[in-house]
Amino acid sequence: MARPRKPKSSEPAGATPLPDRLIIRSRAVGPFVMNCWIVASAATRECAVIDPGDEIDEILGIIEREKFTPRVIINTHAHIDHIGGVAEFKLRTGLPFCLHRADQFWIDLLQDQARMFDLEIPDKPEVDRYLDEGDTVTVSDLTFRLFHCPGHTPGSLCYLIDHHLFVGDVLFAGSIGRTDLPGGNYASLISSIRTKLFPLGDHVIVHSGHGPDTTIGIERESNPFVGDGR
Repeated sequence: MARPRKPKSSEPAGATPLPDRLIIRSRAVGPFVMNCWIVASAATRECAVIDPGDEIDEILGIIEREKFTPRVIINTHAHIDHIGGVAEFKLRTGLPFCLHRADQFWIDLLQDQARMFDLEIPDKPEVDRYLDEGDTVTVSDLTFRLFHCPGHTPGSLCYLIDHHLFVGDVLFAGSIGRTDLPGGNYASLISSIRTKLFPLGDHVIVHSGHGPDTTIGIERESNPFVGDGR
């Protein structure tokens, strides 16, 4: 749902990354080629699963091959490409599912979302914990900080752990999420990116819901929608 481009470089010169205590794996799933992220502790191999939207067998296959122990499902938002597989993933793993309350209406409209894109209608997942700005999600020795970034959807959440930021469809390499669906708001999205994500630092690696990774520094400098938002 975006126009991603390949980042021009990796971390900007002068950045000092934190020691890597994470194992990060991803799988682009479904007809929208949506990035599902698996973030695991290098020490314990316990993991969080971010946006298991489709192809649940493949996601579970990664977890099994890596000998990960999944502990929680955390979603960035509730558009069908990000949430279509959550009910099946919950059923097969018994994991709790977390989301922002403002996106519950997208779950309620899941059948309509499927019809809109001529997709098979998935089961609706039940939310076990509603998250909001300032909350944290802890998995073993990992703690994710949450930022509520409305604009793409009213309940879009971004998750920060160390220098890794999982943004869903809030921000892409060279682009931003669409705002023309119900609950979208262009001004709110631009504000979310400039006031909540840009202050995190140019060295922060951005893992998006579609397309390649980028960094805050690259997007601040060159993103045509939000660039130079200092």
